[in-house]
Amino acid sequence: MKENDFPVEISTLKPRKQVESLHKPIEDVRSLLEEIRQYNFNLFLCCSITYGCLLRPHREIRLLKWKDFSDDLKYISIDGARVKSKRNRIVPVPEFIRTELLPIDKEFNIFSRSTIDYNSDYFKTLWSRFKKQSRLLNDNQTLYSFRHSGAIDIFKRTGSITKLQKAMGHSSINVSLTYLRGLEVPELNEEDMPMI
Repeated sequence: MKENDFPVEISTLKPRKQVESLHKPIEDVRSLLEEIRQYNFNLFLCCSITYGCLLRPHREIRLLKWKDFSDDLKYISIDGARVKSKRNRIVPVPEFIRTELLPIDKEFNIFSRSTIDYNSDYFKTLWSRFKKQSRLLNDNQTLYSFRHSGAIDIFKRTGSITKLQKAMGHSSINVSLTYLRGLEVPELNEEDMPMI
């Protein structure tokens, strides 16, 4: 085969499948959040928003400005340039998060409390330091475990894969199904299985 008069080799090898890692959900979110609050308020706020709004911590949350919140703090609106799916997202803000918010200048970042955002490793560094001294954190639990735990909570309460898809900002239901498989959430109940 040739392309632009250069020979092109086409490999017959298939790419290897990525090994799925099982994210461990957080059993007691309230206690872990309280431990994080005692350690660092910004990390606590990030974890709370990751869990309660299902946003991604390192970009979507880290770059939040007060202008991204509605005047009553009940919604966060993020434009597609800052979202993995490249779609605009509007997510509700639960009351347990709203009570922690102290808005100032609309142009200020909610964490730095200035117009300058913290660097991309800010939460990663805070999390690594917190992890070393935490009494409650288990192995394989990361900042994203809050997002995973929030997803499990939504799915268990609503039983709706479409609501989960919308809440997570997934591009399709298939992405959400894959997500649940990786979280060890059973998609079938005993009642769904064949009976005699």
